[in-house]
Amino acid sequence: MPIKQISVFIENRPGSLSAVANVLREHKIDLRALSLADVQDYGILRIIVDDVYAATTVLRDAGYVFKITPMLAVVLKDQAGSLADALEVLGNHNINIEYLYAFAGREHDRAYVAFRLDDGEMDKAAAILQEAGFPTISSDGENGKILW
Repeated sequence: MPIKQISVFIENRPGSLSAVANVLREHKIDLRALSLADVQDYGILRIIVDDVYAATTVLRDAGYVFKITPMLAVVLKDQAGSLADALEVLGNHNINIEYLYAFAGREHDRAYVAFRLDDGEMDKAAAILQEAGFPTISSDGENGKILW
């Protein structure tokens, strides 16, 4: 099962990112990963959190607009070339990557990458990567908590 990413739409102005982070902090929601992309008037804050249900509840209550997107989270060895190896496996199987970003984990000898793929490719990519020696991280289906 993929992990769940929350894409939060925020205004591109000073303090907007801080406001979202404060809402999450006030409710003791732990950020596992984040990526911020912006255009002139707004930004998209992509986050992976420890509890998707709690995060989306407090974000909705605070008036934020967001979307939940499935992501494939992959464990890599923390060494040069590991990402290139995983990308090569996906490329060899003609799997397109829309975007990706790295995130922190609990093991110091590991690196973690979240891949956004076409929804129809998610299970195929997970199986191919696992067969090639790249474990994946999943979340439970009910509240989106990450299973390490």
